[in-house]
Amino acid sequence: MIRKIKVLIVDDSVSVQNILREIMTGDPELEVIGVASDPYEAVTKIAENLPDVITLDIEMPRMDGLTFLRKLMKQHPIPVVVISSVAGEGSDKGIKALKLGAREIITKPKLSSPQQIEEYSIRIIDAIKASAISERVRSSTLKSTNTEIVSVDYKEKSFGHIDTSKVSDEVILIGASTGGTEVISRILKGLRNDLPGILIVQHMPGEFTKAFANRLNLENNLYVKEAEQGDVVKRGCVYIANGFNHLQLIKENGVFKCKLEPGELVNRHRPSVDVLFKSACKFSGNSISAALLTGMGADGAKGLLELHQIGANTFAQDEKSSVVFGMPKEAIKLNAAKMVGNPDELINWINTTYKSNDG
Repeated sequence: MIRKIKVLIVDDSVSVQNILREIMTGDPELEVIGVASDPYEAVTKIAENLPDVITLDIEMPRMDGLTFLRKLMKQHPIPVVVISSVAGEGSDKGIKALKLGAREIITKPKLSSPQQIEEYSIRIIDAIKASAISERVRSSTLKSTNTEIVSVDYKEKSFGHIDTSKVSDEVILIGASTGGTEVISRILKGLRNDLPGILIVQHMPGEFTKAFANRLNLENNLYVKEAEQGDVVKRGCVYIANGFNHLQLIKENGVFKCKLEPGELVNRHRPSVDVLFKSACKFSGNSISAALLTGMGADGAKGLLELHQIGANTFAQDEKSSVVFGMPKEAIKLNAAKMVGNPDELINWINTTYKSNDG
């Protein structure tokens, strides 16, 4: 018998506590071991019964969630899933929570329809399970990601001026989920800024994808933005999927563009990596490269296989460097990856595949 994942709910709203408890009680693999209305009460609950995962609100009385998260990560790094209503300007708080160590971030939606309730339940349950899985490999992951992901000399490279005027006739696609935010940041830091346009699907709520893109833009040598409808894919530019829509690669008048489209969850996600990857299968494989990174489930695996079958360059992250070896594992099982390796190897692969004088 598999041991249930023990969850502590930390939220000052009784109604939210009840909704979360009801969602988790409906899954046989989860067990709610306690509820706390603020971080001080949470500390007491943790001492009484150590949880496997904590769900945490950001805005709470006595001590805000970010302060608690910072203290928790230093003293006892239990996997945390942030479930908060912060959005708009407050979305920066969500991105900060990820930097502080939160494994996933989910917004509190308005549960006005059965579909919204179903989607919310799926995201909550998947996030908790992925966080629990990621904790089992945390020690080995920390060793590998801290030493292997980034090329040791990337900060010393001369990247030069970013020229975003050139339309890209080749495209690099990247898909990731749990553990992907920091890995993507580190990968982009190691890439030249004269590469073909890059489209990225990172499983993340729509309220936070713009802030995530803005953060990446400040940290990296590439120009990073949240993808918008009709964006022309240009060299040296990175387009982050809007969390409210699926992102597709299209071609109009011979020019690659971004297409945003709402729709139902695909592989339990919106945006879905498979939707992006499969949208690129109608183009020449010589013009496409795709990488599938850390994450729970199988989203992106079949799409990567289809890209591999048309001759695209395909990459899957290896187990040692993955926070959750789910998505890339499924791709590897399908023989969808031309290359398997850690993110540092992906950096080198991309930088050497695309010469600086291309295009």
